[in-house]
Amino acid sequence: MYFLKRLLTWWNSQTIGTQLFTARRGMKVGEDAQGNLYYQTKDAKKRWVIYNGEMEASRVSPDWHGWLHFTWDQPPSEKPLVHKAWEKPHLENLTGTAAAYAPPGSIRRTAPEARRDYDAWQPE
Repeated sequence: MYFLKRLLTWWNSQTIGTQLFTARRGMKVGEDAQGNLYYQTKDAKKRWVIYNGEMEASRVSPDWHGWLHFTWDQPPSEKPLVHKAWEKPHLENLTGTAAAYAPPGSIRRTAPEARRDYDAWQPE
């Protein structure tokens, strides 16, 4: 069953085709903090990522995203980007998970905030 899943689906792991292409033509250029592996062809015309775990594009950090899309030539493993003190660490998209942001007053909050700026209308 595992082989069939890998043969026909891309969301469980890399496909057999990607694995063969990576073995034949891929050159590993680095790995990020989440364990995702980054490859390119020997002529540097194609670049791709093999995810460690769930296939979710928001798991690619901005540093590696720029390299994947040819924004810069050197991968972050060779030439790390300079980060400003005010920059926050990269987080994947948490929408649809329990850790997703819930604004004040949201029904997803365990204890909704008490509203002081509203008085319910009462009939006389």
